[in-house]
Amino acid sequence: MHKKLFIPGPVEVAPEILKAMGTPMIGHRMPEYAKLHKGVTDKLKQLLATQDRVFLSTSSAFGAMEGAVRNLVAKRCANFCNGAFSDKWHNVTVSCGKEADAIKVPWGEAITPELVDATLATGKYDAITLIHNETSTGVMSPLPEIAQVLKKYPDVVSIIDTVSSMSALNIPVGELGIDCCVFGVQKAFALPPGLAVFTATPKALERAKGVPGRGYYFDFLEFAAADEKDNTPSTPCISLIYAMDLQLDRMFTEGLENRWRRHQEMAQFVRAWATERGFGLFPAEGYRSVTLTCATNDAGVDLAQLKKALGEKGYAFDDGYGKLKGKTFRVAHMGDMTLEDVKEITGAIETVLKQQ
Repeated sequence: MHKKLFIPGPVEVAPEILKAMGTPMIGHRMPEYAKLHKGVTDKLKQLLATQDRVFLSTSSAFGAMEGAVRNLVAKRCANFCNGAFSDKWHNVTVSCGKEADAIKVPWGEAITPELVDATLATGKYDAITLIHNETSTGVMSPLPEIAQVLKKYPDVVSIIDTVSSMSALNIPVGELGIDCCVFGVQKAFALPPGLAVFTATPKALERAKGVPGRGYYFDFLEFAAADEKDNTPSTPCISLIYAMDLQLDRMFTEGLENRWRRHQEMAQFVRAWATERGFGLFPAEGYRSVTLTCATNDAGVDLAQLKKALGEKGYAFDDGYGKLKGKTFRVAHMGDMTLEDVKEITGAIETVLKQQ
């Protein structure tokens, strides 16, 4: 039995997207691929509102995140940590042999512009990592305000993870001045996993030139050289790129403003439902994710049993991540989901709770 996915990724994939992945194969060094590649990267630049380089990587987003650290940290990195995945990014940075500090706030809190400013004012760092939307906690940090702070520090390269937020709300990468924006496709893009996207400003590419030990697979300079030919350094996942091409067309057909509004409406509905049913909301007001709701188990529900019962009814449900397991639950509302979809999962939860 297929379980309809309401977890924070992967999410449900539309039948027409799956069909696009069955497009007959082409060679990645053929002109047909270069045309496909350029079409996709041009559309991504339109979505991201940037003229910076946009690269396609056959990997999870963490591959590109590791690559960014290898390429862009020359001296010392400030890893801003407010959840499981930002903590992991610090571990990745250190594992790459980079000097780094974990700038931590408690789970459930946002990274604030004031914290970023105070950290960078020390002059210790030439790069930062930040997760815009921390899916382990449902916290969305205020990226536009943080980006304004970063403009005070032109020698610092910003590496921003928008893995679970890109396309669900307006993130104008060029206007914000993000040096390297990284995201995957299995969340708000509603594609199967396996493709990552990352950007690079001229400043980022210049930094990479002076950093030894960049490796090969994620070497930004190799990506830039291949991009000159509308290609990738190594064999790309062509089937997923066909899917991305179609999904971008579908986004523009819906209209970006409409897409962003739909995500806001779903988020507002789930938050209101959770509080009305006696649950709390883990993040503070003003820092709540647009793509998933992390609710606290104030009602004392047996979340493990709820997850099992929902699974038997054909729904994939998440009963908290890491140290929050059993204390919180997360409901995704992103990608191609609609208000009717989130009403379906909240209705199913209510049915199960009544039965229990």
